[in-house]
Amino acid sequence: MADEILTPSWDLYELSIPCTVFGNAQADLADPWYDLRLCGDGAGTPDAVTTSTGLTLRTRHGLDDLAGADTVIVPSVPDACVEDGEPLPPVLINALRHAHDAGARMVSLCTGAFALAEAGILDGRRATAHWMHTAQLAKRYPKVHVDDSVLYVDEGDVLTSAGLTAGLDLCLHLVRRDHGSHVANQLARRMVVPAHRAGGQAQFIELPVPSTDDEGLGPVLEWARASLERPLTVEDLAERAAMSPRTFYRRLQATTGTTPLQWLLTQRLARARELLESTALPIEKIGELTGLGTANNVRHHFLKHVGVSPSTYRKAFPRGETVGR
Repeated sequence: MADEILTPSWDLYELSIPCTVFGNAQADLADPWYDLRLCGDGAGTPDAVTTSTGLTLRTRHGLDDLAGADTVIVPSVPDACVEDGEPLPPVLINALRHAHDAGARMVSLCTGAFALAEAGILDGRRATAHWMHTAQLAKRYPKVHVDDSVLYVDEGDVLTSAGLTAGLDLCLHLVRRDHGSHVANQLARRMVVPAHRAGGQAQFIELPVPSTDDEGLGPVLEWARASLERPLTVEDLAERAAMSPRTFYRRLQATTGTTPLQWLLTQRLARARELLESTALPIEKIGELTGLGTANNVRHHFLKHVGVSPSTYRKAFPRGETVGR
């Protein structure tokens, strides 16, 4: 798979994320891996990319290399294009339109959504960006359905993310889509980052990590992940954490940006996806092992949250046979 990264004078952090995820061969996880190409935007020296820190990178690729790309990633746009309304290079916008029309999967990280929006690619679609810039995105591009509350949005062939670590979440999500949960989880482990944060998780949370007096959350959440087959309740988790249900609810929401029951559902679905990808277990058994319940319940949650049935999802992964419906 060829992934194109575009960046004129843009943020080094967002640029480094896809370079790290897609640019380093991981032959033991998936072979072939991605064919990553860093592309200049044609605004300056064709084979030079200058970051916001003044670092200049040399590249052999320009906008012409977008032709035939499977995926095009726009890591960000210059601050002046967001805050002052300076125009993006027309040659860049035209190249993005042509790549999209040719069938490329279009991806933006942080303010890269402004480039996709300018190209009309986000018209009529749900999209996100860093919460500090979503109001400006919505004002400038009223045809875009801007959601400022989520980490990333997957619209199938067009994906957008919030800023900073949410860009990493989206890149790992792409690996999960392309190669399955096992590969994405192993890659996340090598990068020493959480294996999966659902795109619907809140961008802004009160406490990014548990404070010292919340140390009981880590062990109880690990216990819950290992006990998904049980009919767990908020009361069960609170008791395990030696907290009142109200205190546990408040601390988990402050830490993760979601409610205990929604957190549990996310974990159950993640485990179900792993089992569908890597085993031939019947849907009924997967529902039992994950705590999702009957096969009908598994189908219901998959259609609602994943967008396809369990059987359809399983067919995308040759490691498992399609067993059960």
